Amino acid sequence: MKSIRQRFVHAITKTGISRCIIDNPRCRIVFTAVISLLINLFYALYHGILGIGMQSLWFITVCAYYSFLSIARFSAVLCEYKEKHSGSINTEYFVMKISGVLLILLSLILIAITYISISQNITTKYDEITMITIATYVFTKLTLIIIKAVRQRKYGSSLLTVIRNITYAEVAVSVLNLQRSMLASFGEMSNATILNGLTSAFVCLFVLSLGCSMIKMYLRKEKKYGKISIGKDESKNRSKG
Repeated sequence: MKSIRQRFVHAITKTGISRCIIDNPRCRIVFTAVISLLINLFYALYHGILGIGMQSLWFITVCAYYSFLSIARFSAVLCEYKEKHSGSINTEYFVMKISGVLLILLSLILIAITYISISQNITTKYDEITMITIATYVFTKLTLIIIKAVRQRKYGSSLLTVIRNITYAEVAVSVLNLQRSMLASFGEMSNATILNGLTSAFVCLFVLSLGCSMIKMYLRKEKKYGKISIGKDESKNRSKG
């Protein structure tokens, strides 16, 4: 008699999509990007409605942040879809360039968010239990990202690099928001302005560096292989992923 675990695995692997997600690391990464895309779209819509309804520059700026994240992730998901149907790997490098530009623009939006937050003293306060729950979630997410980064180093696909860099940028901003909320909930904001400013500067530079690194990778590949031909090594790496 089959165990409950075996029955469960057999049930979820009946469809091609489920089997792909379980067996193919590339599929799992792209599937995670799709889920994150839907969440980003929801937050963008939510903050956009609040921004328009309350005529708040803060909510509109946060809406722009989630919108840029959504566009970057959508381009990565669309790239995967087009590759499956056309078999062209060149799209990955185009998406890398676009996502690099989007992350650079995202760093500028983060500067605007930081300025508005500090100048208008905007922050979110939570009770102790809620704050501990949020901190646990963020640090768990950060830990999982680090573990995945180590495990996925062998997958040299440019598309997966784009998806990972977008995730790194989002997690860095999550840690920044966590710090702001913790200082507001457990300490005096007047003493936390400098710390928030320094951390915000670091996160903005980190996101900017991610965007610049992707554009640099794109230009290096373009210079080496040209605009159309990508090279055999990359194709092999992609087939392994």
